[in-house]
Amino acid sequence: MSNYTYLSQEGFDKLEKELEDLKSSGRSKVAKAIAEAREKGDLSENAEYDAAKEAQGMLELKINEMEKVMATARILDASELDTSSVVVFSNVTIKNVATAKEITYNLVSETEADLKLKKISVTSPIGKGLLGKVIGDIVTISTPRGDLKFEVINIFI
Repeated sequence: MSNYTYLSQEGFDKLEKELEDLKSSGRSKVAKAIAEAREKGDLSENAEYDAAKEAQGMLELKINEMEKVMATARILDASELDTSSVVVFSNVTIKNVATAKEITYNLVSETEADLKLKKISVTSPIGKGLLGKVIGDIVTISTPRGDLKFEVINIFI
């Protein structure tokens, strides 16, 4: 699973748009900042120039990382997935065994994860623990505060 990044079509399109934006307007903004800093004189003692060059390096690193994700991306259609066990793009309702509290998460790739929307990464501790489980399974997830036990209540798309 680590060889590929599984994305929805929506996630792929969003990543592609963000990458193009970074390559065009992001690079031009950084180039402009470097040019402005260069005009201020001696580069050896120019903090603005150093900051602009560092920003350029960070931007290029981000572009490189996003290109790697795009190169290994596999687009999955959630409607074609099997719901007999937990897979990428599954919606999973789990119940905390200790508190009986239920919560539903959508398992997605790292790039699409958004806890506010209850989208968790398949590489997160909970995501890893849930992959491959079926309804009724008890999952033990190790957290910094100790082990938590969850029961898989429902799996759907």
